Amino acid sequence: MHLTKRFFTMNTLAVLLSIGLTILAVIIFVATYTKVWGREAGIEQFQRAYEVRAAISEIQDEAQALGFEALLDKKYQQELANRVNVLDASAILIVDREVMFATQHFNKIDIEKSIMLSSVSNRNEIELDGRTYLFNRADYKLASGDSGILLLLAPVKVNTKVYWMLSIFTISFFTVVFLLMNGWISYKFSRRIIIPISRLTDAAIKIREGDLSSEISEDGEGEIRELGITLELMRIKLKESVYLQQKYDDNRKFLVSSISHDLKTPVTSIKGYIEGIIDGVAKTPEKMEEYLETARSKAILVNAMIDDLLLYSKLDLNQLPYHFEKSDLASYFEDCVADHKYECEKANVAIALINELKEPVKVLIDGERLKRVVQNIIDNAMTYAGKANGKIDIILRETRTSAIIEIKDNGNGIPEDKLPFIFERFYQVDPSRKNGSGLGLAIAKQIIEGHDGKIWAKSTVGEGTGIMISLKKF
Repeated sequence: MHLTKRFFTMNTLAVLLSIGLTILAVIIFVATYTKVWGREAGIEQFQRAYEVRAAISEIQDEAQALGFEALLDKKYQQELANRVNVLDASAILIVDREVMFATQHFNKIDIEKSIMLSSVSNRNEIELDGRTYLFNRADYKLASGDSGILLLLAPVKVNTKVYWMLSIFTISFFTVVFLLMNGWISYKFSRRIIIPISRLTDAAIKIREGDLSSEISEDGEGEIRELGITLELMRIKLKESVYLQQKYDDNRKFLVSSISHDLKTPVTSIKGYIEGIIDGVAKTPEKMEEYLETARSKAILVNAMIDDLLLYSKLDLNQLPYHFEKSDLASYFEDCVADHKYECEKANVAIALINELKEPVKVLIDGERLKRVVQNIIDNAMTYAGKANGKIDIILRETRTSAIIEIKDNGNGIPEDKLPFIFERFYQVDPSRKNGSGLGLAIAKQIIEGHDGKIWAKSTVGEGTGIMISLKKF
């Protein structure tokens, strides 16, 4: 409900409740007053006035239905006189300001006053000769063109003391109840509107000053609660924007640092070999071919490093889209082994797939991205094999919910104190054997995490290293 509607509804209920409680209080007051002071206190006047009012109203309705000619009938006039006498009331028939019939004598001045005052629609009492009368009036239009009037007058005794006490009590009680209800409404509004608005104001000031750490609670109701939710969503979006901007800045610095540092060595080497050819250092065709081949391999390395830098930067900023497909795990890694078999044989390293799955396992993967992971891990294994009988095993296992892939080599292994850092960018276990961008395992970690998977390593010095990958089964 909107605040304006809520406020209007609550105030309306406050008024209605105040009126209801006041009526109840008046009834209790009248009952108590009568019990304490007795009926002689004048309370019976209310009941008497009510009964007389109802009776003369009934006579007026009947007379109005009969028509004025029927009222001139002597028999009806006698019946009318009997009825009004029981009520201690009077009936007067008037035609063109002339009295045609009256159950009680009134002087001409009082009759004129009665006709004049009774013509006022909002009056129900008149004063005649120092007495108060309840009255009802019926008007007729006669065939002769004259006006006919039936006046019914019933004297009432008024105890002004009771009236004043009742009036003061009613007004006072209504005022107190209404003020209390408004105080309660103000308290509720302060708790549900003013206090939440103050908190939102403080939160907005913090956001303006750049403090995005404080969560905005969903206080209040209606539009206030919606405003709080909107501000909280805005805070989260701003925080994400600030974080993303910091990421952009970090990646820009990272790229600049990498280009200036890591690419400098191979570029300097390429420059040196080309200058050696130009300066005539490589005089023989064989020497010149060796220099050119070395420069070409260094250029390939630079190209690979640039590709890795750009790929890592995109992965880190979540700018690389994934195209997931449900794939059979064993079939996929059979293809991976076939793709790397020639390269491994060339490096004198044996590669094999060991399938320990009891039944086919499906995983949701981006085939191209996961191939990059496998390639980076195998490249590392081939680099650090260091044995004449180098071997790489890809072992497939499963748990109740996950598929486990282990890519294991029989190299020199990694010391335990260095194992936690191998997935960090540019980390080299053996800096003296630097042979790449240093981003291979960092890229692999980013891609696996993009698959909602996990990657870790286990290693034993002198026996080899195993890179473990866990993916959800589907």
